[in-house]
Amino acid sequence: MMAENVPLTTIADAVGTPAYVYSSATLKRHYEVFEQGLSGMDSLIAYSVKANSNIAVLAVLAKLGAGADVVSGGELVRALKAGIPANKIVFSGVGKTRDEMRAALEAGIYQFNVESLPELHALNECAVAIKTKARIAFRINPDISAGGHAKISTGKAENKFGIDITTAIDAYAEAAQLPGILVAGIDMHIGSQIVELAPFAAAIDKGLELIKNLRAEGHDISNFDIGGGLGIPYVEDADAPPLPIEYGRMIAEKVQGHNLKMIFEPGRMIAGNAGILLSKVEYVKTGGARKFLIIDAAMNDLIRPALYNAHHDIEPVAQRNSDGITTPCDVVGPVCETGDTFTEQRDLPDMQAGDLLVIHSAGAYGAVQSSQYNTRPLIPEVLVSGDQFKVVRERPKVEDILKTENIPDWV
Repeated sequence: MMAENVPLTTIADAVGTPAYVYSSATLKRHYEVFEQGLSGMDSLIAYSVKANSNIAVLAVLAKLGAGADVVSGGELVRALKAGIPANKIVFSGVGKTRDEMRAALEAGIYQFNVESLPELHALNECAVAIKTKARIAFRINPDISAGGHAKISTGKAENKFGIDITTAIDAYAEAAQLPGILVAGIDMHIGSQIVELAPFAAAIDKGLELIKNLRAEGHDISNFDIGGGLGIPYVEDADAPPLPIEYGRMIAEKVQGHNLKMIFEPGRMIAGNAGILLSKVEYVKTGGARKFLIIDAAMNDLIRPALYNAHHDIEPVAQRNSDGITTPCDVVGPVCETGDTFTEQRDLPDMQAGDLLVIHSAGAYGAVQSSQYNTRPLIPEVLVSGDQFKVVRERPKVEDILKTENIPDWV
């Protein structure tokens, strides 16, 4: 198995396992396909940095003209360092601090997506203090179910995100009175890994109705941020989510004639299937009715299966035989948690200790959610381009981890 023109065995020999491996060509292709799907629309593609925030990945997208959707001051620094212009950055997130607001204002970002009235007033204070105005859109919660796992749904009334759509008119009236605020648009983001167009269509309809009412109240609404959420295929033979061109065509038809700049925040769709988690079988354990493949990757490296019961296709880097015989296996990691399980009773080809395997569709919400639980160092991230590869995040030594900790003199 190859990553572009580089054998995965070469990467494993040079870098060790486990490791994330990303394809530059796939990142570029996914971005360009998404961009082409929006052809003819006045739009800003603000890549969702939380999906994969490695600065090398951001730099690849920056060269293609991408903006960024950030949800923390740290992500803002990453986006700017990677070469994404401040005037293409939108700042989302429910708990922005005043320090983060000031940093974003001083950088000159394009827009704040404001999630609450208390946040609005904090942002106004920060803007007034440095004698500027914050360009804002309220994030509107349209109370729309988008399917998928409950932990990645963001558009229902019971979710923590955004302003209830029934109170939006009053929120905009309040914002218009503040000296440090410039009302510019509305924002909606209804969830993640959405695999049908109907929820997006329903959200857009509600958004356009709100924009009509806001304009009637005298607000200059020029932007409509529809967020991200377009799903990817995690299972090779499953029904595919809508293509970007279908998504773009539906949106273009709905917003035509409304004189709006559309802002999109794709993340998973760009990065998800541009990356894999490369791992090695440490032990094959049989007992009772189960066969366990104990691998060197763990839930602290890729938490999605433990957190969301997420499916990732798994296959060996090199097939031992071609007879097509498979055996039900549990693929598990070494962390001392029963939840450290990547799959249960999955039919897999024969694999033995020392064999390399790949966990697919790991380019989004993989490395960014990793931790050092059990004092397991963060794993390397590798970027491939053609026949070249480079480590773009190094594996720290345990000594490096311990340097951040101190024993008080009085112990």
